[in-house]
Amino acid sequence: MLKRLIDIMVSFTGLILTAPITVTTSILIVKKLGKPIFFKQVRPGKGEQPFEIYKFRTMSDKKDDQGELLPDELRLTKLGSAIRKTSIDELPQLINVLKGDISLVGPRPLLMEYLPLYNAEQKKRHKVKPGITGWAQINGRNAITWEQKFKLDVWYVENQSFKLDMYIIYKTIENVLKSKDINSESHVTMEKFKGSSI
Repeated sequence: MLKRLIDIMVSFTGLILTAPITVTTSILIVKKLGKPIFFKQVRPGKGEQPFEIYKFRTMSDKKDDQGELLPDELRLTKLGSAIRKTSIDELPQLINVLKGDISLVGPRPLLMEYLPLYNAEQKKRHKVKPGITGWAQINGRNAITWEQKFKLDVWYVENQSFKLDMYIIYKTIENVLKSKDINSESHVTMEKFKGSSI
């Protein structure tokens, strides 16, 4: 209950304090990318229950001759890159925290299509609410492998505490200010998870 109380207080305060950034970012997205402003996608929450996550849109809708969306690196705009680098794209998730879909701290909510690919150990990451940031995010984020990320997620689930959450929030702020570990080495975004060999 203490964690939920902190989530409500911080997300509500955060939404108020970041309102000028939110408004400015929304205007820029409309001018540069058009509508919609938000990127919405269904993700699995605690107990693998689906919910709709919110982010600021950072990519164009450019398609190839066959009508298929171009690769991420070709659709990510300069504005979108700046929004990601500063982690401003994550701000709308404070709404998800306020709603109770996610927490400030927890394993990141990934794609629904990954659910059948997890092994028994990796599935443990869904025993708690997902979060805006987590143990994996301050220990490599997109610069580590999926297996390493899931191992860190499960470690958090088995060792979560108020003190650990406060440390993760502190390190997240530090990493955001340094723009640390935003992208993987070979992709603008993390490569899709295809299942573990073990």
